[in-house]
Amino acid sequence: MRNLYLLNVTIHVMAAMLWLGGMFFLAAVGAPALRAVEPAELRARLFAQIGRRFRGVGWGAIAVLVATGVGNLAFTGAFRGGAILRAEFWATAYGHALAWKLVSVAAMISVSALHDFWLGPLAGRLAAGTPEALRARRRAAWLARTNAAVGIVIVAAAVRLARGG
Repeated sequence: MRNLYLLNVTIHVMAAMLWLGGMFFLAAVGAPALRAVEPAELRARLFAQIGRRFRGVGWGAIAVLVATGVGNLAFTGAFRGGAILRAEFWATAYGHALAWKLVSVAAMISVSALHDFWLGPLAGRLAAGTPEALRARRRAAWLARTNAAVGIVIVAAAVRLARGG
């Protein structure tokens, strides 16, 4: 059973690395490099292609994170005897860290959905270089930055969980 738990945690951490690493790569390397691409239409097309490709990877990672996260809770006994449903569970340091992580995961999924299925595609459809397109791209960039910050909160909560709260 311990080996299954360790495998589950390993897959969870690797999915987190893929999701967060991808976001940080895009923010630190991809976006700055693409901003130098001219003409604006080519730059917009490249941003859109990279966004579509990473969307599949990112949402796949999120699905794996949710599934393995539930598995991690099961392995640690959070569901045993309905423990997770009792107020005493949530009053512990572990419960507080888990609450932070779950709220952050919900925020991450919401922000990701807004970015990936509404604002990002909208920015890609607008004529490159227009004030509307620039405004939409700035908003999409802020959503991506917000998601990266939420990801850092998730990692901090995960570290606390791994250390017992």
